[in-house]
Amino acid sequence: MNVVSIRAINVDSPVPLEELERYSLRVLESLGKDRWDVSILLCDDQYIHELNGRYRDRDEPTDVLSFAQDSNYETEGYYVAGDIVISVDTMKKNADDHHISEKDETRRLLVHGLLHLAGMDHDEESSEGEMLDLQERILRENSGD
Repeated sequence: MNVVSIRAINVDSPVPLEELERYSLRVLESLGKDRWDVSILLCDDQYIHELNGRYRDRDEPTDVLSFAQDSNYETEGYYVAGDIVISVDTMKKNADDHHISEKDETRRLLVHGLLHLAGMDHDEESSEGEMLDLQERILRENSGD
C-alpha cells in the first residue's frame, strides 16, 4: 500500500484533495510501485518561482517540480520517494491554452511528477519520448473518475 499526502498553500485546489490522493494512488499502482510515500504540494506561481530559482537556477515559475530522494531512505517500511510541487496558477494557464479542464491538466502534472520520482526524465525541447508517451498512456488508462 502506498501513502500520498497532499496539501495546498496560498491556493484553492481545482480538484478535491481526496480525489487527487485517490488518483495518485491509482497511478502509483499502475506503475507497479508499492509502499511508496509521496508528498504533493499545490501552490501559487510565486512559491514555485522561488523553488525553481533556488533548486534549478531558473528565474521563472513553472508548472510542476519533482524532488526525488537521493537515497533509498525508508521510514516505517515505506520508500520515501520524494515531493511534487504543482503551481495552480500555471496549471490554469496550461489548461486554458490547451483547451482542457483544470482537472485533466492537474492530473497530467501529477502523473508527470510521479514519473520523475520514478526516475524517468525527458528532453525539455521535445514533446516526444518514452516518458511523455508513458505519461499519456497512464492518463488514458486512468481517465475514469
